[in-house]
Amino acid sequence: MSARAVTKSAPVLVAGPPGGDDAVVHLTSSFDRIVPPIGVTALLLFDRPIPEPADTIRTALSRALAHYRPVAGRLAADADADGKLLRIEGAAGVPFVAASASYALADVTVPLLGGLAARYPGRLCRHADPLLLVQVTVFACGGFAVAATWNHVLTDGEGMAQFLGAVGELARGASPAPSVTPLRADDGSLLGLPPTIVAAQKQGGSSMLRMNLALLDVTVPAGLIGRVRAEFDAAGLGGPCTAFEAVAAVLWRCRTRAAVVSVSDEAPVTLLFAANMRRLAGARPGYYGNCAVLQPLTSTRGAVANGAAADVLRMIRRAKERIPDLLAPGGTTTEQGAVALTYSTLVVSSWRNLGFEAADFGGGRPARVTWHWHGEGTTVPSCVVCPPGTDGDNGGVSVTSLFVRPEHAKAFLAELAAMSPWKL
Repeated sequence: MSARAVTKSAPVLVAGPPGGDDAVVHLTSSFDRIVPPIGVTALLLFDRPIPEPADTIRTALSRALAHYRPVAGRLAADADADGKLLRIEGAAGVPFVAASASYALADVTVPLLGGLAARYPGRLCRHADPLLLVQVTVFACGGFAVAATWNHVLTDGEGMAQFLGAVGELARGASPAPSVTPLRADDGSLLGLPPTIVAAQKQGGSSMLRMNLALLDVTVPAGLIGRVRAEFDAAGLGGPCTAFEAVAAVLWRCRTRAAVVSVSDEAPVTLLFAANMRRLAGARPGYYGNCAVLQPLTSTRGAVANGAAADVLRMIRRAKERIPDLLAPGGTTTEQGAVALTYSTLVVSSWRNLGFEAADFGGGRPARVTWHWHGEGTTVPSCVVCPPGTDGDNGGVSVTSLFVRPEHAKAFLAELAAMSPWKL
């Protein structure tokens, strides 16, 4: 056996208690309709042991599914809409894998992340596939990992964080039922996206290509983030910026300089960042359906690669300020049209403040939350800005990325190192 082995049990199907309501959930929301059926994995790493992690979490998962029955369902085409819409039906169950690692949590590196999660068999999720896969891995040190891999059509990051939070509450015995009452079906209270935006978002999702990209786990130093924010504030370019805005500006600038090198400075480059629309769309408390869009920002290679970080950040801020326009009836702009997903495109998602960092299965909050991609090749250059672990952001903000080709990885890391606080 390898010194870095993970031993997995055969998956067992976890379902909620029998006799529950298996009502069909029709995915008619415009936010559900724009999401491609891709698998997403959230990895929560815990350094404090709990008794029998796999058994404890499997039992809590079953109890949670009594309240979140659609999570145990399967997708089907809506016959009344010629297959153009989907529904969730039944409660067949969630495959659960118990695993053990021969190494300690402190030894986890990027190449080892893949062994900590269950995966879908194909590049895209099929209708017959489970909507959620769960793996719990116990490390040699007593720490453990909880990996949730889900079909994005089921929910977005905030919805999955809400579900895992409920599993944690039940694992701790904090209450007989989740403290947040879940709501999956759109009862008509959500504002809808205009047809032009729905079409543009769906067209972008269907244009995904295979790319050979390097998986990198990087930290944007706290000092660099502080200096970018200070530069932005000193220039009077707007109100105080967030850590995410600063990190996105740094990543886009460094990646453009290092990886988008075979085009002229006038060539377009695009940043797509995920925008949580719950507040703007009027989502009710407990709603765990999809409620996010990708907001595009297109500039030139020269403006991004050669501009100051604060100037790049100002572009991002202006794009964020246009997000409410996405809900305006018939309202759209040229930038909000379909975006081809090429190597000159970067997709950035933030998992900060979604709730993953608050999950607690009995031993406290996760020491680390990260993201992993299981596809055969990658569809688009992308990264996730991860939430802080138990030590906060003292060392900087962690980013898990698949956005540069292997031959550009060294140059990207060099660009990030060169953006030290005294070289802005």
